[in-house]
Parts: sequence; C-alpha cells; structure tokens
Amino acid sequence: MMRLSACMLGCVLALTSVLAFAEDALVDRAKVSVSAAPVSSQALVKALAPQCMRQSDYDIYLSGIHTGTMSRTETWHGETAVVTSHSKASILGIGTEYRQRAELSWSTTTHEWLTDKFHQQVSGFRARDLQANFSANGRESRVNVDGDIEYYHSSSIALRDVDTLAIQMRHLLLQGRQQFALIRQASDAIEPYQYYVQAKQTKTIAPWGNLSLIPVEQTGAEDVTYYFAPELDYQLIQARYHGIVLQGLIALNHYHSTCQ
Repeated sequence: MMRLSACMLGCVLALTSVLAFAEDALVDRAKVSVSAAPVSSQALVKALAPQCMRQSDYDIYLSGIHTGTMSRTETWHGETAVVTSHSKASILGIGTEYRQRAELSWSTTTHEWLTDKFHQQVSGFRARDLQANFSANGRESRVNVDGDIEYYHSSSIALRDVDTLAIQMRHLLLQGRQQFALIRQASDAIEPYQYYVQAKQTKTIAPWGNLSLIPVEQTGAEDVTYYFAPELDYQLIQARYHGIVLQGLIALNHYHSTCQ
C-alpha cells in the first residue's frame, strides 16, 4: 500500500503523463530562432513568452472509488518545458496533497527528453519535500529529501522524474518503438522499468466518445498500464496501477492545448 501511494501520486499521477507525460507532436517543439543581429526588447519578451501550453485534468480512483483529482500543465518554450502537477486525494483515509514542478529539455547530444531538475512536495500520507538536480545527460542526480542528500548514478539510461518519464514515453511511442527501458528517480532509489506496447483497442471515453487507444504495459517496481490516444495528440487518457491489494486508476476528464 505504501507503493500504491508512491505510484498514484508519482508515476501514475502525472505520468502523468504522464503522468506523464510534449513533445514532437510531442515533438511539436516550436523553435525560437535567434538572429545574429541585436535582439530588440520586444523580440526578447516574445521569445521568453510561453509558446504553447497543454492542460490535462484527471480523476483518481482506488479500487473503483473516486478518491481525488489531479491537474497537469505543460508550458513549452521551444525545446524546453516546465511541467506542473497538483493533486488532492484520500490515501487510506488520509487526505494527501501532491505538488510537483519539473524542468526538462531536449538533449542534442543523446536526442531525448531529459529532466534538468524538479521539486516535489507531498503533505499527508508519505509527506516529504524533495528537490532533485540532474547532470551528465541525466545519468547523475543529487536528491535532497527533507534535508537528507543522496547521490545516484546510471551508467547508460537517463534518470528522470515522473513527468519527463511520461514525455519520453510518448516520444518513443511516436517513433514507433514497441519496447523500451526507462528509469525513474524516486525519493530514495532509482527504479528501472520495462515498457511493452500492446495492440490498439477502442474504448468509449467521455466526453470524447469512441477513441482508439494504444496500451503500454510497464513492469518493474510498479506494474502499470498506460493508454495513449492518437486522436487526442497522443495524450495519456488512462493509467491503471495493478496492485496486490488495491487497484488504482487515473482517467482524463478534460484536455486543452494551444500547441500545434
């Protein structure tokens, strides 16, 4: 049950993206062109203004019971982004609030989305204040949890927060990958996951009606199935947490985008 809260207010919550969860259509990264000539103050303000935003709202369920909500906003500036997530839920009868702000960018060296840093605050169940910074193309991290500092390293796969993990998942899905490996930076460990893309299926999802969904199964520290909708810009529509005792679900109820 401790794992459930970590996933629902971390992996599944936003990964939300997902959860995750930017991108090209996801990588519809609008690039800011910079001229060699002096930049006017008006042009500078325009370059610093948000180029586009994506807003997703989710309902949270535990074993079929509605226990909370989550909102997630991606603000894109060319090949960098800030993702903010906020959720309120009842976990084991305890009111729990989750906030996270993650900064990420596209690596021209390794050609992937990488977390630069993130700040996560959880009150109620498993309360903590976590700040993490990443270096060496995401292969090293410094994590501060309530004043306790730990360092982590990965030899080959980048370490990511849950939001960048969701964005990278979507990027790989758009590339047509059928299986891949990613690593999540948790509060007290790094968690490797394997992902397997399944055959498309059709579901009726309010308020959009019938949607074609691509399921992606995650195995590792937590077993989760993510459902992405090509008809909605490959957004994360649902994520199901397969727990031993409880089953978790987040379901999209509203989506708005100014990204092209």
